[in-house]
Amino acid sequence: MLKAEHRLRRSADFRVIVRRGVRVGRPTMVVHLLPAGESGDVAGAGASSVGLVVGRTVGGAVVRNTVRRRLRHLLAERVDRLPSGSKLVVRALPGIAGAPSSALARELDAAIDRAVTRAEQRR
Repeated sequence: MLKAEHRLRRSADFRVIVRRGVRVGRPTMVVHLLPAGESGDVAGAGASSVGLVVGRTVGGAVVRNTVRRRLRHLLAERVDRLPSGSKLVVRALPGIAGAPSSALARELDAAIDRAVTRAEQRR
């Protein structure tokens, strides 16, 4: 389970991360990464945080909640791989509901690795 200290909750934080962060698209998801220090109040030193955006285009309420649980489980295992103090937002795309967990894990790993690489190049 994703610990409370690693969860993003404020919509303003989501907005800043999506607008200013590095974007990496995959077939089932889009990942936005904001490294520590790029926005004073959102990405500060300390624990890395993650947030999820699962819209109605993914499916009904049951499907969306299932997708959220699957993504939270995968992110809980990967939050330690993020640079310290960075913030990550994962936006689910419509094809995510039918994807097997192994494919989601591979796509999430690839997206996080690419986002971290792009963020380092941007500095």
